[in-house]
Amino acid sequence: MPKMTMAQALARYMAAQWTIIDGEEKSLFAGVFAIFGHGNVAGFGQALAEIGNTLPTYRAHNEQAMAHAAIAFAKASNRRRMMACTSSIGPGATNMVTAAALAHVDRLPLLLLPGDIFANRRPDPVLQQIENFSDPTISANDCFKPVSRYWDRITRPEQLLASLPQAMRVLTDPADCGPVVLSLPQDVQAEAGEYPESFFERRIHHPRRPGPDDRELSQALAALRKAKAPFIIAGGGVHYSEAAATLADFAERHGMPVGETQAGKGALPWTHALNMGSIGVTGSAASNELVRKADVILAIGTRLQDFTTGSQALWSADAKLIQLNVAAFDAGKQNALSLVADAKAGLAAIDKALGDWHAPAAWTKRASAARDSWQAVIDKVTAPPKGNALASDAQVLGAVNRKAGPSDIMVCAAGGLPGELHKLWRTVDSRGYHLEYGFSCMGYEIAGGLGVKMAFPDRRVVVMVGDGSYLMMNSELATSVMMGLKLDVVLLNNRGYGCINRLQQSVGDKPFNNLLPDNAPEIDFAAHARSLGAEAETVGSIAELERAFDRAKKSSRSHVIVIETDPAISTREGGAWWDVPVAETAKREQVRKARVGYVEATTRRDDR
Repeated sequence: MPKMTMAQALARYMAAQWTIIDGEEKSLFAGVFAIFGHGNVAGFGQALAEIGNTLPTYRAHNEQAMAHAAIAFAKASNRRRMMACTSSIGPGATNMVTAAALAHVDRLPLLLLPGDIFANRRPDPVLQQIENFSDPTISANDCFKPVSRYWDRITRPEQLLASLPQAMRVLTDPADCGPVVLSLPQDVQAEAGEYPESFFERRIHHPRRPGPDDRELSQALAALRKAKAPFIIAGGGVHYSEAAATLADFAERHGMPVGETQAGKGALPWTHALNMGSIGVTGSAASNELVRKADVILAIGTRLQDFTTGSQALWSADAKLIQLNVAAFDAGKQNALSLVADAKAGLAAIDKALGDWHAPAAWTKRASAARDSWQAVIDKVTAPPKGNALASDAQVLGAVNRKAGPSDIMVCAAGGLPGELHKLWRTVDSRGYHLEYGFSCMGYEIAGGLGVKMAFPDRRVVVMVGDGSYLMMNSELATSVMMGLKLDVVLLNNRGYGCINRLQQSVGDKPFNNLLPDNAPEIDFAAHARSLGAEAETVGSIAELERAFDRAKKSSRSHVIVIETDPAISTREGGAWWDVPVAETAKREQVRKARVGYVEATTRRDDR
């Protein structure tokens, strides 16, 4: 048996994992993002340098950001390919905990390989070691346990033989998919062990497509056949199952309108006659009107978070909910009829059994009218402002949407922009809309754009980001320039956290600690972006933005466009109630009034 270090065995095993995409074999791991330190440079760093481009290594500027890029790559690849990230011990490792939480919430594959303290403990405490006063086996990497789907600490080289197959099981399983953390003590990384040659044989991973149980399928069919007002909620599972075309055929054949979650948006092109648009708190008036009247709701590949369900108040308690989901954990939520299956396989089984069943013509006609009304709303709120008024977020995204090409990919996360984009963005491509809203993580945007560009280097990637998120994490703009992976960034400057400022006022409070005060410095975002190597400019109107967006397309490197926006405006049309608790006692009269409204709303929800 060949003898090699644990780190060398890990790198070689990763390089032997393959997948098939569109009939072409591709490496499962597109590479490793690495920021080296004393906890990984001499072990895993040596192994990565030795293996070379067989398992490419990419340098980043921030550990959390590089993990976000890896997550975005996996999301853009519909979980068919993924990346790994390695850091030193201490802050390098804990910087990635937020990213692990994001991947856990969004059910996305991410392999994290943080360095760890010495397994032999001889030099304890080492630089950056966190000492637990009562348990010497605990290190900073134990912070990953609550946000990992699989966690292990490799304290002997031969433990890879058992741990790596389990890691691959989680990373490639559609139901268990999520972040895997393998903590690598720095002394063990450099220790040699013997591994059988068979451990490194080329392995091709095929996505599992479990079909539905006959009994569960029969229950779902019985409910659908009785439906007078059926409605479909399309979640991210539609994309991960690559079931967009299947969903379109199913909806057309049975006349069922479709609403889309943030993760599910783009499952149908916006031009599809049965696409009612977004659903929930940031939903379209069309989707929310129809789901309120629905008697049967078929939810596909969604975990039904509160933004989708309107804090479980959006639809009638009498409506029959069918949860088609590959994960039994999600399929059993909210007293649903559980239908555990892959989205594509499950839809195909329902379709075959329903035969020529079709929703009542009056219901489909009502959906068509609601859709037309909502499209008119989009046209109105995204039109350029009149006069010299500051643009709203909706007007900015409208301009970008009008100028973007059909193959462009829009990337965003957190703040007020995702709500506007969910309601108003129009995409004809199933991969044209990339939102991180499960964890709603500020700072994901530019790093996420980098990961999307790595997945689709030949497509234009447009990042939309607010000034608050940009200031939280912008370092990978420099990485995009360094790697020659061009991003077009539209930076909306409303001088603070405009979304939360509006939320604060909606519960009766006065603005406090969200927008920058008048004496705060005027930040020259364009100058800052240029200092990171990007091209950048500031524009003063929607017309200037549209011209700048065309110029950005011709740029040879990442291009940032800055525009000032009004923090007070958001799209009032559409939407649904969201449970945000209001203080039960307060000095401010507006808060006391808001509390009365909150109690009434929760009572209506609970009395459904």
